[in-house]
Amino acid sequence: MNLQGRVALVTGGGKRVGRAIALALAARGANVVVHYHHSQSEARETTQAISALGVDGQRIQADLSDPAEINRMMFIVKDLVGPIDVLVNSASAFQAKPVMELSVEDWDAVMAVNLRAPFLLSQQSARLMQEQGEGVIVNIADIAGQVPWPRFPHHSVSKAGLIMLTRVLAKALAPTIRVNAVVPGPTLKPDGMPDERWETLGDVLPLRRTGSPENVAQAVLGLIENDFVTGAIWNVDGGDSLVGSVDLL
Repeated sequence: MNLQGRVALVTGGGKRVGRAIALALAARGANVVVHYHHSQSEARETTQAISALGVDGQRIQADLSDPAEINRMMFIVKDLVGPIDVLVNSASAFQAKPVMELSVEDWDAVMAVNLRAPFLLSQQSARLMQEQGEGVIVNIADIAGQVPWPRFPHHSVSKAGLIMLTRVLAKALAPTIRVNAVVPGPTLKPDGMPDERWETLGDVLPLRRTGSPENVAQAVLGLIENDFVTGAIWNVDGGDSLVGSVDLL
């Protein structure tokens, strides 16, 4: 898909990896809608940076853990920019909790954002994409979905589910809509992690270094622009999956 003049929705697009993806799409000529939950100022800065690239940048707030909020957001997006051509499910909840301390509320909160929301957003976007005759969905998973993280059990399981959801949707929505996933490894230092720990994490990877949000954004662009790829699970992890992953925090 040529992104020039297309409309893309990036959830969690106001900051961190989502911001890098939103800016990369804009640099390719796409008009980008940036979803955010609490990060209003970051989303404003991101949409300003998008507009500075000569394309349209819009932002919209929604709590993706609430299906009613997803419905409201998609209604507003359609009214604001029309049908979308590209959906990037980047928003994510990340919580550390030992298995034996994990509550039902903890489990449901993470699953709602990391797995249910991408499904509902994909379902609603797909209806519009099918009417247009074309569309692309990219899910941002996590290396924790391929290698178990015992201290992040619900996060790990939710991302494994997102990887399978990607494959299911790719088969169910073909040939009109292509669905792929990017699986980042250590591409952005978590808040609160010491620099020394981050450097050590990179040292044990096969590539002997950590990555960047831009590495993830490049992969997203590749999966959107190559029209003979669907159901792909593209690791951008410096070889993290080859060594069994390093528990982060």
